[in-house]
Amino acid sequence: MVRERFPKFVFLGASLLSVGITLAILGFMVLLAYPLFARGMFWKMLIQPWSPDQGLFGLGPMIVGTLAISSLAVCISFPISCGVACFAGIVHPRGKGRTLRQMVEAMTAIPTVIYGFVGIFLLVPLVRSLFAEGSGMCILSAGIMLGILISPTMILFFIQSFTLVPQPYLNAADALGANTVQKFFYIVLPYAWRSMATGLILSFGRAMGDTLIALMISGNAVGFPGSLLDSARTLTAHIGLIIAADFDSIEFKTLFVCGICLYAMTGIMVILVRFLAGKGRVK
Repeated sequence: MVRERFPKFVFLGASLLSVGITLAILGFMVLLAYPLFARGMFWKMLIQPWSPDQGLFGLGPMIVGTLAISSLAVCISFPISCGVACFAGIVHPRGKGRTLRQMVEAMTAIPTVIYGFVGIFLLVPLVRSLFAEGSGMCILSAGIMLGILISPTMILFFIQSFTLVPQPYLNAADALGANTVQKFFYIVLPYAWRSMATGLILSFGRAMGDTLIALMISGNAVGFPGSLLDSARTLTAHIGLIIAADFDSIEFKTLFVCGICLYAMTGIMVILVRFLAGKGRVK
C-alpha cells in the first residue's frame, strides 16, 4: 500500500514544487516592480515610448516589436514545417522521411548563437542588398532567422500530431482510392489540427521568449516600428540591454515589468494550449 502511494506523493510534490517556483518568480518580479505600481506608472508604461531623457519609460515599442517578430517567425515557419512534417510523416514515413526527421532532430541541438551569427553574416547583408533600405537589421531579418530557429520544434510536433491519426481512417481512405494529398487534407488535417494548433502556439511562445536572435539581428531600435524593414527591440532583448543599469533606477525596475508582460503573454499561450487540448480529446 505504501509502495503504491509513495510515487503519487513524489509526483504531487514535484508538481507543487514546480508551481510554487513559478509563482515565486512571478511574485518576486511583482514585488520589485511595486514602486512603479505605487506611482501609477505601470499601465502608462505599456503604451508609452521609451525615452529616459524625457522621463518616458514606456515598453510599448518593445511589446509591439516582440509581437511583430514572433508573429512573422511563426508565419514563415508554419508552411515550411507543415510541408516537411507531411513529407516525413505521411509521404515517406520510412527511408527518406526517417533520415529527414533525424536531420531535424539534429537541428534542435544547434546553439541559438550559431543562428545569430548566420543571420548577421549572411541574412542581414542579403536583406540589405535586396531591399536597398536600412541596415538589414530589422524585423524581417529577425523574423526569418527566428522562423528557421523554431522550425525543428514545430516540425517534430507536427509529425507527432500526424501519428495520432488512427490507422483505420487511413486504411479506409486507401480503400476508397484516395491519394496522399486527399488523405492529408480530408483525413489527417481534420483529425490533427487541434494538436497542430497546440504546437503552433508553443512555437509562438518559443519565438517570443528567444533573446539572442532579436538582440543580434533586429537592430534594437526603441521606436515603434512602421514596417518590416524597420529595426525593433523585443522585451527579452530589452532585458539583456538594460540589465546593467543602476538597481534603484526606474530603467532597472522596468526589467521586472518586462518579465510580468512575458508572464502574461505566456499565460495566455498556456490557456490556449489547455483549451485546444481539451477540445482535441477523442470521446
